[in-house]
Amino acid sequence: MLNKKTVDDINVSGKRVLVRCDFNVPLQDGRITDENRIVASLPTIKKLIKDGGRVILCSHLGKPKGPDPSATLAPVAKRLGELLGKPVVFAADDNVVGDNARKAVADMKDGDVVLLENTRFRPEETKNGEAFSKDLASLADVYVDDAFGSSHRAHCSTVGVAGLVPVSAVGYLMEKEIAFLGNAVNNPVRPFVAILGGAKVSDKIAVIDNLLDKVDTLIIGGGMAYTFLKAKGFGVGKSLLEEDKIDYAKDMIKKAADKGVKFLLPVDTVVVKEFKNDTEFKTVPNGGIEDDWMGVDIGEKTRELFADAIKGAKTVVWNGPMGVFEFPNFDKGTVAVASSLASIDATTIIGGGDSAAAVNQLGFGDKMTHISTGGGASLEFLEGKELPGVVAVQDK
Repeated sequence: MLNKKTVDDINVSGKRVLVRCDFNVPLQDGRITDENRIVASLPTIKKLIKDGGRVILCSHLGKPKGPDPSATLAPVAKRLGELLGKPVVFAADDNVVGDNARKAVADMKDGDVVLLENTRFRPEETKNGEAFSKDLASLADVYVDDAFGSSHRAHCSTVGVAGLVPVSAVGYLMEKEIAFLGNAVNNPVRPFVAILGGAKVSDKIAVIDNLLDKVDTLIIGGGMAYTFLKAKGFGVGKSLLEEDKIDYAKDMIKKAADKGVKFLLPVDTVVVKEFKNDTEFKTVPNGGIEDDWMGVDIGEKTRELFADAIKGAKTVVWNGPMGVFEFPNFDKGTVAVASSLASIDATTIIGGGDSAAAVNQLGFGDKMTHISTGGGASLEFLEGKELPGVVAVQDK
């Protein structure tokens, strides 16, 4: 476990506390369509309110290159106020830290909450520019980072400001992410099984490299499996294939064998001619994918094989779906893995992104030990990288 100061280690009474949250939520016509990230930030915010802090929240939303009315955090302020049961003052300010924001902060009393405008309205946010970091720091006596989903990026609001404020700590969400992902990878209860899916091998090279030194079983599904199947000499038809990664795939299969790691690939595949939901499909064994067909999901025998491997596990990390789960006809493999994880007595960690969406969508969310809020950040954690947003916070 990383030895970082947490909100339980600091005194915030009467102090201005700048909290970096992850309010990067999906919006449709100004309405929030998934508020999981807002809800996840509540324990930290409530703790700071209860301790008498003056709570100043900041976050990015989307990828604006400057002020952009469609990316305002105003809807978040409104919903957050409803969830907290108290007003959240929204400091509408294209400069983020302009006169409006400064006045809102100056008027605060202990236990008040202010939300600043989208940090990416300042183009220097993503470049970690000193001027914006100083502006943010000028509002605060204490900095709390609770935005795990942004911790793999060195931006003003995640890294720059942390070094300019006298006291810094991580919030409860960040603490939980570090504890679960860190312990799973560095100190797992065995047997430790990792399940990797998604489209591309190239996105997961560093993860596979790092995990092969740590896991007992590595399961590969999704689009990336076809590059491994090709490396084993099977034809893959029109399935997703990274030709330039075939040698790498061969090396990984050999490395697993040398280390005694069980390396599981699909044994059968659901294939289609056209990439759409309503189309003819069939299941074929390895070597049976014809030239003008493509794989879109793992087959029934593979689902059983993977379920068997998951059954005996004590720690499981899952990142990436098993097929084209956004098409209902081809979500069976992803559903099978999710339901296997939901039924075992083990620490089950879902590594953000598509797999988190799949688990929540399928109604298995409350059966998992931990669902990460950060796709990219959790991947980098699984790669064994240090995350700049975590490193920037003071140690205990």
